Amino acid sequence: MKLKLLIALLFVQLGYSQQRTCGMEQNMERIMNDPIARQNYLNLQAKFEIELAKLENNTNRLASPNATIIIPVAVHFPAATAPTSCLRALAQTQIDILNLDYNGLNLDISQWSGARSNYPGVNTGNMDVRFVLANRNHPAGSNLVDGDLAVTFGTNFLGSADSDGNWSGYMNLVCRNAGQNILGYSPLGGSPSNGQTVVIALSAFGKGAGCPGYVPRTPYNLGRTLTHELGHFFNLNHTFTSCTNTNCATQGDKVCDTPPSNNAVGGCPAAGATIQCNENTLTMNYMDYTNDACMYMFTEGQATRMLAYYNAISSQFLTNVLSTNTFFVNNFSIVPNPNKGIFDIQLKSVLNDYSIVIYDTTGRVIFEKEYVNNSELNQIVTLNDTMKGVYLISIRSQGDCLTKKIIID
Repeated sequence: MKLKLLIALLFVQLGYSQQRTCGMEQNMERIMNDPIARQNYLNLQAKFEIELAKLENNTNRLASPNATIIIPVAVHFPAATAPTSCLRALAQTQIDILNLDYNGLNLDISQWSGARSNYPGVNTGNMDVRFVLANRNHPAGSNLVDGDLAVTFGTNFLGSADSDGNWSGYMNLVCRNAGQNILGYSPLGGSPSNGQTVVIALSAFGKGAGCPGYVPRTPYNLGRTLTHELGHFFNLNHTFTSCTNTNCATQGDKVCDTPPSNNAVGGCPAAGATIQCNENTLTMNYMDYTNDACMYMFTEGQATRMLAYYNAISSQFLTNVLSTNTFFVNNFSIVPNPNKGIFDIQLKSVLNDYSIVIYDTTGRVIFEKEYVNNSELNQIVTLNDTMKGVYLISIRSQGDCLTKKIIID
């Protein structure tokens, strides 16, 4: 009996590990069947096409040229089954992943150097964006005060609805049951002003040990489900929409530097090992269905498309729910970089309390230190007996987080 049960559990696990599932199409079907939601969607798509044409003509990058995009985020845990401190940390971990993936700072993007020969004309892209948990001027009734991070517990986000007008102006992320066998979903082109959200299943949010009731499950345990679904929110379709590509700008996924494909690819195939539509399938792209550990890049064309959509909806994001972000981004520098394992963290102005965490390529913490009641503009970091390579340094203060690469040579 025990052997039969073990075999049954094994098949369940194998079935789970072999199939990524996204509910974007079903969500869009609901939207398109609602006349008001459908019209709102079409209006945003019309604005997007105008912004995309501007970028393709190189007339302007975004409303504030040469500035990093900063997007206020709220995370909602409808089922408060874990300590709130653990859930807040899990939310920040997931946002850290977004900031790496959307800026091409994820360490596994280094695999592209060995894969790119299979995909001529394809380059990796990034948005130059920072997702930040909001920390002031929270909605009335949220039970949050200035200084609290915009992380809610037990609200059920309007009884499992996909939008909440009380949270309009935020990038809303909801961690809850996304539907049978569905890891997550989003609108294909979302609306912050309508309080629309991206929904991620409890077993696919964040990475690491998670929290009670919110444990990331292999092979979708590196936070890439949200990277994928948020791509939909910024108007990216799946890369596997069709082989018909006589006009790549209007057919398929409408991105000309993603090779056409007509079937989702799961698992963890080698670069160039899968051929569809007579071309090598870009299986490592975030908008396919491969395992978290095997997707690691957006293309330049996808980044341009997302940027155009951001320009179309940028005025919908609230601008008064974040504090000190420009200061935080511009306040830190790492000198020298590359270095031999000894470097300075230099501040332009004093920041009283902050912490530094450094990770290796496996995610292992190799250095961690808190600076409390700090009055120094310069901190020397020494990494003893550290191997050559690329590392990530995460600097956090008052709910804000900045992640950069450092190179030890």
